[in-house]
This record gives sequence, C-alpha cells and structure tokens, in this order.
Amino acid sequence: MDIRKVQMSGGSSYIVSLPKEWVKKSNIHKNDPVGLIVQEDGNLMITPNTSGFQVQKIWEFEVNASTDQNYFLRCMIGAYISGYTSMKIWAHGRLPAFVTERVREFTNMAIGQEVVEESDKTIIIKDLLNPSEMPILNTLNRMSVIVAKMHRDALIALKENDLNLSKNVIARDSDVDRLHWLIGRQSHLIINDLNLSRRMKVSPDMAASYFLISRIIERVGDHATRIAGNVEKIAGKNIPEEIYEKIESVSSESLKVFQMSTDSFFQNDIEKGNSVIELAFDIEEKCREINKEAINYDAVLAIPIVNISDSIRRVFDYSTDICENLINEIVGKTPKM
Repeated sequence: MDIRKVQMSGGSSYIVSLPKEWVKKSNIHKNDPVGLIVQEDGNLMITPNTSGFQVQKIWEFEVNASTDQNYFLRCMIGAYISGYTSMKIWAHGRLPAFVTERVREFTNMAIGQEVVEESDKTIIIKDLLNPSEMPILNTLNRMSVIVAKMHRDALIALKENDLNLSKNVIARDSDVDRLHWLIGRQSHLIINDLNLSRRMKVSPDMAASYFLISRIIERVGDHATRIAGNVEKIAGKNIPEEIYEKIESVSSESLKVFQMSTDSFFQNDIEKGNSVIELAFDIEEKCREINKEAINYDAVLAIPIVNISDSIRRVFDYSTDICENLINEIVGKTPKM
C-alpha cells in the first residue's frame, strides 16, 4: 500500500499527491481532470475516466486451420462475459471456413453481439447493447419465469408422453444460458467500472450476488432439461400411476419452493427465505421414497425415474442456496448495534 500524508493548501483545501507511476500509466497530464467517486464503504476512488462512458476493450484472437473449434467458441464466450466491447478474429492468410460458422453461432447465442466488419482475413464483432438498458433484476426475473415454466412443461411431457414438448423444454435451455451470460457480462462490467455501477445503481458486491443467483437459476434450468431428457428415455413405456402421482406431487412442491425462494430474493424478504430452508427434510424424504419404489421396476424405467427424482430434489437444494445467499446479503448489510 502506498501511504501519503494529507496536506493543507490555502487554509481551506486538503491535498494528496498522486503516484507518479499511476499518472504515467493513465496518460494524465498537467491540468487534466480526474474523477472522484465516494464509495459506500467510505473509500474514495480516483479515476481518469471523467466522461462516464464505458471503457472500450478490444480482444484479439488469431486462428488457423489447426485451431480447435470448441476452444475458439469458448474463448469468444469468455471474452463476452469478461466485458470486451470489441472482438477481432484474424488470420495471417485466409480465415478457415469454420470461423464464420462459429462466429455466427456465437452471435446467435450472445445478446448484443454483431459482426460489424468482415474480410478474407479478419472478422470484427462489436457489442451494440448498452448494459444500463437491461436492468439485471429484470433479467433475473425473466430467467426465473422461463425456468419455472420449463419444469412445469417437463412434468406435463412426462404425464402425456409428449416428446415434442420435452424437446421444446430442452431447446429453451439456450434462452436461459443467454440471459445468464448477459448477467455475467454486466456483473464484470459493473465490478470494473464504478461509473457504470453508479448509472445502473448496482454496487459491485450486489453485482457479484446477482451473478451468483443467475448461476443458481441457470442450474435449475439444467435440471428441467435433464428431466425432459429422461422423459425421452422412457417414451412409450407405461409409468405406474401411483409413482407418477408421487413424482407430480413432489415436483409441484419443489417448484413452489423455487418460486418462494425467488420471490423472497426479489422482495428482500429474509423471513420468507428462512421458511423455504425449513422445508428441506420433507421434500428430501419424499424423493427417497420414490427412489426406493423405483428399484422394483426394470432398469430402463427405474434409472430415468431416479434421475427425475434427483433433479426434483436438486431444484429444492438450489432454492435453499438462493435463500441462504439472501440471508447472508441482508445480514451483511445490517448496521451493527
């Protein structure tokens, strides 16, 4: 830590000198303005960015014929979530044919990413979305609504042996992923840009919490997809009515708990969050009963049933994670007595 003494100037102004290395690195010259931001914890941040506009960051990636396609796609997703405003994909010679295909796949998955320039050797992708135009809480709420409907539809597909509906549930998982990546991107931007944090009225610690919640909701969506996948495995097989009724009952309870957990989070209701956690043992016991009964059936039916039961239980586990995070967040902000 570089410690400097506060000095008095003119009898009314307090002055602290700036570190020379930081001034040079920030390209600050005599009479240039700097921004001062008072943070919630009382600390003072000094920034050379006085315009308030988002800092432009360019990510470059060289490709060739031997570049692993999946690695290339994952790197683009990583650059997107990390907050790069532009991406430059280039090659010394002609771009391999797979590059255009993977770039198109990426821009279809990532919100706000568009190809703005393309040649035989270079593709430039630019972020056209103003992050402050999509409030994180609205995105989280949309994620929770989509995920809850996925779970309801997965159980309907199980009851009615509807393979088209189960495929539709699986397809909707990509919508949840897109929103989760967007929240990840916004969280990174807020943590690294306090001007954006002030404009969006989201502190860095809140952004980190929102990203964690979005990750949990995304995992709940994964389990809806897993249920739908197991529905396809038992297509055409008759599920005994009594075990289906148990699955339907515990699934309804688990989904209700998930909705209670998200409601408690959006409402900052710590008591409701605590009541969700108290429901743990009842749902876990019912899932164990389903698993014990499933072992009496053939493996082709028993294994998918156990998988479905496990996914239902995991939905409850993730719901309690949301509530525990809410309690930690609220208690952490409560003033000491």
